[in-house]
Amino acid sequence: MTITDDDLARFAAQGAAPLPLTGRQGYVAHRGARIWQAQFGSGAPVILLHGGLGNSGNWGYQVPALVEAGYAVTVIDSRGHGRSTRDGQPYSYDLLAADVLAVMDELEMPKAAIVGWSDGACAGLALARSHPERVSGVLFFACNVDASGTKPFVPTSVIDNCFSRHVADYAALSVTPDDFKAFSEAVGVMQRTLPDYSPADLAGIDAPVLVLQSTDDEFIKTEHAEYLARTLPRARLRLLEGVTHFAPLQRPHLFNAEVLDFLATLPSD
Repeated sequence: MTITDDDLARFAAQGAAPLPLTGRQGYVAHRGARIWQAQFGSGAPVILLHGGLGNSGNWGYQVPALVEAGYAVTVIDSRGHGRSTRDGQPYSYDLLAADVLAVMDELEMPKAAIVGWSDGACAGLALARSHPERVSGVLFFACNVDASGTKPFVPTSVIDNCFSRHVADYAALSVTPDDFKAFSEAVGVMQRTLPDYSPADLAGIDAPVLVLQSTDDEFIKTEHAEYLARTLPRARLRLLEGVTHFAPLQRPHLFNAEVLDFLATLPSD
């Protein structure tokens, strides 16, 4: 069945499809937090990094497609998100990337492809910058690398539907279910101030990167994605039509096709 949820009414009401059952899940202690992760399938390793205020359950339409295609998928709840805890450290994409690296080390995963959505994309790029030997490629969907890449915020019903699901999921999953306001404010500080990569910073990232951008993204300018694809040494650009910042939920079949096409281009080692 092809899922279409352009207004995210379905997502607001019931979330994405449930993640498959797995006995391979747990926590990794790192820098004052307990980071939740779960693994599915077998094959070449792929790590899915969700967006800000969300959780790994937002990948419910992607995990089965990747497992069916023969990939070993790991999902991670970013610190403070979902089941993961946080301490008082300020959020940064470098810190989120370090958490991913800690999970990889715990799972004895030498290298993986990263599929990142929004904040997860920035964390994946930060990991490719700091530890290029651990990243076989990055799918970078719907994020900016400096403040010039963002649009002025305009509320929409789609954003409202996504936000309401995030609030409900946080209350259901978090060990601090009443802390959403402080949590969202802390994440917001990171989003407004980071990352701040110069062209020289981007030129030093040598991983293969697919810059995937929805032309109707509510938050990120298309010309910023074009700049990224020009400036990252091994990047290419793909534009998605008819979807927004929430493409993995709105039209999963379109998003999944781009993910699988990109992963097929990466070396198998």
